[in-house]
Amino acid sequence: MILDPRTAHETAEKLMQIKAIKLQPKAPFTWASGWKSPIYCDNRITLSYPDLRNFLKTALADALKKLYPDAEVIAGVATGAIAMGALVADELGLPFVYVRPEPKKHGRQNQIEGELPANSKVVVVEDLISTGGSSLKVVDVLRESGAEVMGMLALFTYAFRLAEENFDKAQLALHTLSDYPHLLEALQQSGDLDKETFETLISWREDPSSWQA
Repeated sequence: MILDPRTAHETAEKLMQIKAIKLQPKAPFTWASGWKSPIYCDNRITLSYPDLRNFLKTALADALKKLYPDAEVIAGVATGAIAMGALVADELGLPFVYVRPEPKKHGRQNQIEGELPANSKVVVVEDLISTGGSSLKVVDVLRESGAEVMGMLALFTYAFRLAEENFDKAQLALHTLSDYPHLLEALQQSGDLDKETFETLISWREDPSSWQA
């Protein structure tokens, strides 16, 4: 669920301005899942732009205060959301942990890094939601540790139906600053999107698992 339509549009515009959004319909990207995609959203780039970084941090922190005033710990998803999660936690004066996709192979073999007291009320911060699979694995790890996961906040979602189904199954609320529909709207308004590319971006989102260039 989008937190605020105006913020969603502004976030999409800002991501475009720093070229965090890459379009390659004729030379598609390959995701870790093996899916082909004409678009790539690299939110890590936002960390290099102080004004945008602060805008995103403040927007997430304000939303978190309103939605989850009882939150006790912020958890970032490794690796993409570690920095933003820590910034949000610092803004709110809350403890921070991050969760790896799997336990370390050496040392203490931790999967949750940081101090997470038993029964903590946790909000997860993520940078990007595609299917939601990897993000929800982190939620499972936190729940298995005894934490109460209250919800998840993310910078951007592709808004796939599959992601909605996965979050429904996990019984977890997802709130994001922006999403794919608002990005398409911003791209159209910029005048940088031709009709063929627009149609490609629409068809890809309808069936991303089998789409081909």
